[in-house]
Amino acid sequence: MWWWALPAALLVGAAVWGVSAWLLQDLGTLPVPEQVSARIEAVRTSLAAGAGVGAAMTLLLAVRRQRHQELATAHTTHDAAERRVTELYTKAAEQLGNAQAPVRLAGLYALERLAQDTPVLRQTIVDVICSYLRMPYTPPDGTDPAGPAVPRATVAGVSAPATGHDPQEERQVRLTAQRILTAHLHYDDSSAPRRRWPSRHPDRNPRHWPDIQLDLTGAVLIDFDLRTCRMGTAEFGGAAFSGTARFDGAAFSGTAWFDGATFSRDARFEGATFSGDAMFRVATFSGTAVFDGATFTRYAVFSVATFSRAAWFDGATFSRDARFDRATFSRDARFAKATFSGDARFDEASGLETAELTGVRIAPVAAYVRRVWPPCWRVEVTAEGWQTLRVVAAGDGGGQAADGEAGPAG
Repeated sequence: MWWWALPAALLVGAAVWGVSAWLLQDLGTLPVPEQVSARIEAVRTSLAAGAGVGAAMTLLLAVRRQRHQELATAHTTHDAAERRVTELYTKAAEQLGNAQAPVRLAGLYALERLAQDTPVLRQTIVDVICSYLRMPYTPPDGTDPAGPAVPRATVAGVSAPATGHDPQEERQVRLTAQRILTAHLHYDDSSAPRRRWPSRHPDRNPRHWPDIQLDLTGAVLIDFDLRTCRMGTAEFGGAAFSGTARFDGAAFSGTAWFDGATFSRDARFEGATFSGDAMFRVATFSGTAVFDGATFTRYAVFSVATFSRAAWFDGATFSRDARFDRATFSRDARFAKATFSGDARFDEASGLETAELTGVRIAPVAAYVRRVWPPCWRVEVTAEGWQTLRVVAAGDGGGQAADGEAGPAG
C-alpha cells in the first residue's frame, strides 16, 4: 500500500496550504496584535483540515482493506465448498462401483442429495445415474414381478455380504435409481384447471429438476414409470423395458428416441405430449401399446414398428407427419377420433383390415402433402364436411389416398 503514501501526503499538504491561504488573505487590514492571534487560529484550522483529510484517506484505506478481506474470505469459502462438493461427488460415484448393494444404494442417495443442493450439478448427476442404468444387466429369472427371495449364508445370525452383483440386489438398486429419476422429473400441476396448458401453472413439486436430458440408450429398465414427468431430449434407443412402461401424461420438450426399443409388456403413453420428434422406428411392442390422447407436435415415426397386441391411438393428434410405413399390427388397432394434419404414410402397413376408425379427422393441407392409406381404408366426407376414414371390405373399391387428399368439402 506504499503507493498511497505520496498522493495522501500531497492531498494533506494541499488541504493545509489551501485553508491557510484562504484564512490569511485579508489579515493586512487588521491591527498587529489581532493579526498574530488570527495567524495562530489559521494555523490551527489548517492543521485540523489536514488531519481531517488524512482521516478520510485512512478510512478509505480501511474500507479497501476490509473489502479485500471479504473477497478473500468469499473465495476461500467458495473453494472449500467446491472441494467439498467434488469430494462428495467422487466418493458417491466410487460407491456406485462397489460390489455391495447397500453401498451402491448409499451412493445413489448421496448423489441425489448433492444434486438437490447443487443445481449446477443436476444434469451431471442424472447423466451418472443414466450411465449406471446403461450398464449390462440381466434380470433374474422368475415369474414374480418383485423377484424371488434368494437366501444368503449367515454368520453368527447375520447375513453374510454377497460377493459380486447379486441379481436380486442389483434389481433393487436399479429400481432405486429409476425412482430417483421419477421423483425429480415429476411435474405436479394438480391445482391447474382442466383444459389449460400445464405450463401456465406453477410446479407444486419442490423436488422437481427442470430441463433435464435423459440418455438411457440400450438400458434395461424394470417397470419404468415416468408418468406426468417433464424432460428435454430423451434417448431410449434400443432400451429393453421389462415389465410395464408408464409414460402417461409425460411431456417431452425435445426429441424422444425409442428407435429399436423393446417393450415386453404394456407400453402406456396415454395423454403424453411430444413437442419434438417422436421416433419409434423398429420398436417392438409385445404388450398393449396405448397412445390414447397423445399429442405429436412434430414427426411421429412408427416405421417398421411391431405391435404384437392391441395398438390404441384413440384421440391422438398428429400435427405433422405420421409415419406407419411397414408397421405390423397383429391385433386390435384403434385410431378413433384421431386427427391427421400433415403427411400420413401407411405404406405396406399390415393388419389394419379391422382397425377402428370412428371419428377420424383429416385436416386440410397443401397439395404437396402426401398421404398414403392402407388399401383397406377409404377416405370419405362426413356430414360436417370434413374428410374421415373407414375400413372397406376386400374388393369394395378401397385404396390408397392420393397426394394432397385432405380438408373439408367446399
